[in-house]
Amino acid sequence: MSKIGVIGAGKWGSALAFAFAQRNEVLITSRTPRDLPNFAPLEEVMALEYLVIAIPAQQIGGWLKEHFVYSGQKVLVAAKGIEATTGRFLNEIYADYVPAENLAFLSGPSFAAEVVQSLPTAVVVNSVDEELAMEFAAFFPDFMRTYVSTDVVGAEVAGAYKNVIAIAAGICEGLKLGKNAAASLISRGLVEMHRFGRAYGAQDDSFIGLSGAGDLFLTASSTMSRNYRVGLGLAAGKTKEVIVEELGEVAEGIGTAYALEKIAKERGIYLPIAIEVYEILEGKEPLQSLKDLLTR
Repeated sequence: MSKIGVIGAGKWGSALAFAFAQRNEVLITSRTPRDLPNFAPLEEVMALEYLVIAIPAQQIGGWLKEHFVYSGQKVLVAAKGIEATTGRFLNEIYADYVPAENLAFLSGPSFAAEVVQSLPTAVVVNSVDEELAMEFAAFFPDFMRTYVSTDVVGAEVAGAYKNVIAIAAGICEGLKLGKNAAASLISRGLVEMHRFGRAYGAQDDSFIGLSGAGDLFLTASSTMSRNYRVGLGLAAGKTKEVIVEELGEVAEGIGTAYALEKIAKERGIYLPIAIEVYEILEGKEPLQSLKDLLTR
């Protein structure tokens, strides 16, 4: 039995704390005190060897700068996204604070609500250090099947990009465009995600496995997905500000869409679906985006 600290007590952080507690001693902390089992001050959690950080991508840079002190901890990053203001991947943000060999990244199709019900779930632990990935993989309970990979970039791209495609899928559903359109959108979204990943040297296998296709199919097909619900809201004519307020939670696809638009311009990468999602978030009429996608 190991001792693991979870930083971030939202739905996903709390679900992971529940999962790890099946085999390990777990402490959990967050910015504000919570009435949770084994809740502890940040300083106590930070002193542990193994940390799981479930802070959203758009907040993690500031949090690390303000709170994190490296003392040899091994860190499993449990968020997915690209920083909107800089276009940095999570591994690039964490690199300023933790050596790559002490970093792992969690990917794969995994709704928090199903994890806390102990329903069968498969995930991937990704790290440039395969031994570290195997260490973290061993902490998961029996109902969570874990695989390991050294393709950190592939996991990062897939985990971030699928949220943007999920917004597009929610728009498709909200506009009642039908299952043919949804299947076409998701499959072309996978192609687009793969194209983007190859520009960064990601491995092809990451996009046809759990990190890519698996997570995309889950997130882009269910109202359990916050990003899918963002798309439903956009289709109904709501602004992103209203949608975020109604959600009461972070939808990583919004910030990632802005990051992808920035990167596409800078690097000249063809990302038609992501760009349309960005433009809809900026106020473009969804039906006009559909017309533009069909006639491009």
